[in-house]
Amino acid sequence: MKPLHPAFSESPLPLFARSSPAPEPDEVVVVPSIPSALAKGRLPSYISDHRQRLRHRFLDGGADAMPDYEMLELVLFRAIPRQDVKPLARRLLDRFGDFNGVITAPSARLSQEHGVGDAVILELKIVEAAARRLARARVMHRPVISSWNALLEYCQTAMAHRETEQFRVFFLDRKNTLIADEAQAQGTVDHVPVYPREVVKRALELNACALILVHNHPSGDPTPSASDIEMTKQIERAASALGISLHNHLVIGRSREISFKSEGLL
Repeated sequence: MKPLHPAFSESPLPLFARSSPAPEPDEVVVVPSIPSALAKGRLPSYISDHRQRLRHRFLDGGADAMPDYEMLELVLFRAIPRQDVKPLARRLLDRFGDFNGVITAPSARLSQEHGVGDAVILELKIVEAAARRLARARVMHRPVISSWNALLEYCQTAMAHRETEQFRVFFLDRKNTLIADEAQAQGTVDHVPVYPREVVKRALELNACALILVHNHPSGDPTPSASDIEMTKQIERAASALGISLHNHLVIGRSREISFKSEGLL
């Protein structure tokens, strides 16, 4: 067999060939740089300075001095300690409308958003739970008449942003002091099953003398439906037969509520 012409010959490859030739002794190899702050586990100064400014503004001026996206950033700082959270805050507000909408959004929907993991959901739900507990504490074991606005605020906090209907009952003693607040039933987007017998039975167990019914409309429109009106009449009849008064029925919408008493429906 004749040897190959030199122009077509190849030098043998080593057994473990490198993908690129080794640099010469005086060759400079460029390696992508990592910011020194991140390499050392610290935030870049522009992010840490921004966070400090927001914290000081909140401490000096309170929440009223801050727009929704900055309030949301403050919440996200703990969940995402080493990134700029402003883009995520703005995306969440675009998706859910406002600060309340983000905080009260279901965990399943939050988890579908890019950048939202368990840590973010946990922080948001802690804020939501704290808001509900504070609002509830302002009305429990207090006369309803003197704390009516606080009661409406609690209903809005607890129910206005729910995506399914919920039926709650406030149980009052003979001095109209709120002695119990219970969710009686959970429903779908436009219906919640209510059983008058169970409502009255629970009132007797608590020795309640009066009731206030509350349910929400996920559509945002609190206008009572025909079934809402009929259900209220059934509960009123059942309660009245046992000497229990039905003071009111509130329907909670996204930004306002309707009172059966005020509308002449009760």
